[in-house]
Amino acid sequence: MLNPYVAVLATEVEPGGLDTPPPYLVGAVVLLVLLALMGALLIFGAGREHS
Repeated sequence: MLNPYVAVLATEVEPGGLDTPPPYLVGAVVLLVLLALMGALLIFGAGREHS
């Protein structure tokens, strides 16, 4: 059974509306964050000596 409140909310949501960011923008931001984390790992991990 589908809750009537959920059904009403589901009909009001428009996929790809004006309030959603474009997918390539989201992908670019995620890629930049991952590259920044990888760079930080390489920079701060360069001085570590492993035994």
